[in-house]
Amino acid sequence: MDELETRELRYVIAVAEELHFGRAAERLSIAQPALSKAIRRVETRLGVPLFTRSSRHVELTPAGEALLEHGRHALNAVHAAVRRARSAGDSRAPLRLVLKPGGDAGLLSGLLAAYAREPDARRVDILFSGPADRSDFLRDGRADVGLLYTPFDALDGLAHEPLHTEDRVAVVPAGHRFAGRAAVRTADLEGETLPRWRGVPGAPAEGGTGPEVADVIQLLHMITTNRMIAVLPRSLVDPLPAGLVAVPVSDAPASTLVLAWNEQDRRPLVASFVSAAQRLVENSPA
Repeated sequence: MDELETRELRYVIAVAEELHFGRAAERLSIAQPALSKAIRRVETRLGVPLFTRSSRHVELTPAGEALLEHGRHALNAVHAAVRRARSAGDSRAPLRLVLKPGGDAGLLSGLLAAYAREPDARRVDILFSGPADRSDFLRDGRADVGLLYTPFDALDGLAHEPLHTEDRVAVVPAGHRFAGRAAVRTADLEGETLPRWRGVPGAPAEGGTGPEVADVIQLLHMITTNRMIAVLPRSLVDPLPAGLVAVPVSDAPASTLVLAWNEQDRRPLVASFVSAAQRLVENSPA
């Protein structure tokens, strides 16, 4: 970077995310006065304020918001370059595949078997991501390929290959008013308690009014105990636990499982896995 070092960019991002110099300094393991001076130097060099400060609040200026957004991408690119350089220099490095637990639509075994038949196949390390960060694993180089769901996971900056498209279903308790219906529409869901969560494939990032849910197991327990209902890709709840019913949501957008990778990543390691996935899809029954 011409005007900022990566260290300084990390400082800015930490303060921007914490909106508190003390917490940001603790996160960075440096003294707060040193962090404050570093941020002042950055602002002086750029010629614009990044934060407005008072005794009680720290807020981002428009310039700070812009640097936060693009700075994250810049750091991701640096980290990705380092990881890929190390991987390219190590012929024994494994291929790293990231996915959400249960978020493979039953295709994982087939994918791994198809890749194992490639002449240059390597060991595959499976990485299970935290909430809503599978795309980040691919952008910053922590993973080489990943299984994501559209239209719910962000695919900007990623190339992708569709693997499986499925309908979405409302998962409800057996005694729910929807349980005996052949299908429902999204308008029928008005007034229902929906989860607040990020990271479960197929779930809306916002709009829920119910308790926050971290994973599918917790979600299904909440539904079983009549705390809420949820709309999910069918494969996530197949087979259904006892006491639950899946009702198709006829006008919900289809959910597609895709194999994704960084669009700038042209290593044979990745190309080989993508080719195996393409052949698997081509040879699958329609």
